[in-house]
Amino acid sequence: MRSSPDPLQVLNARIVGCDRCSRLREHCSQVASVRRRAYADWEYWGQPVPSFGDPRARVLIVGLAPGAHGSNRTGRPFTGDGSGNFLFPVLHEVGFASQERGTSRDDGMKLTGLWINSVVRCAPPGNKPTPEELRNCASWLDEEMKLLRDLRVVVCLGRIAFDGMLAWSQRTTQLTFAGFKFGHGAEYTLPNGLRVIASYHPSLQNTNTGKLTRPMFLKIFERTRELAGLRSKMGNTAAD
Repeated sequence: MRSSPDPLQVLNARIVGCDRCSRLREHCSQVASVRRRAYADWEYWGQPVPSFGDPRARVLIVGLAPGAHGSNRTGRPFTGDGSGNFLFPVLHEVGFASQERGTSRDDGMKLTGLWINSVVRCAPPGNKPTPEELRNCASWLDEEMKLLRDLRVVVCLGRIAFDGMLAWSQRTTQLTFAGFKFGHGAEYTLPNGLRVIASYHPSLQNTNTGKLTRPMFLKIFERTRELAGLRSKMGNTAAD
């Protein structure tokens, strides 16, 4: 008997086929066509980037958008750019990722207990999506949140991801924005009981200037595992 397709993979396929934002589609296609000299031999992904991870995840990472020569090239979130080079070693150290480095969709990376997406699924010019583009992508997050049935904690990387998560809660649980303020390490509980942790984005602008350091980032994900009830890599947090 043929098994039913995984709903999250079906959703991912629909995301890849999205053409709601002409500006973003034109930009991604142009970048994929011209390419950067360092990646001249690559066949760029050049499409909306699907989510990645464990369908039974208790933890969700929400980013801003694919990088033009990172995810837009590789087709996987945080893969192939400076942000991912900072993120994946930390995820590996705390036990979410099977390896320290992500280079391509076919590099063997596996995530355990973790799902990664972004509030915008196409690379925007200057890493700045418009309000309309954010709204166009919002329904993908809405659908995904319904399918991630084991979710307990959301880590928002950057203010735009944080605002996108609050907007989702406002749409689905009548959340008011009063009292919710972005800040590195800030924690909140949404009306449905979901825990949210804010973090600076691991962009080169933040990591190269020391605004976000590895110990700061590591602390975010150690706390995340604690809130999610997941045993740490060192075995010092009991899973329930």
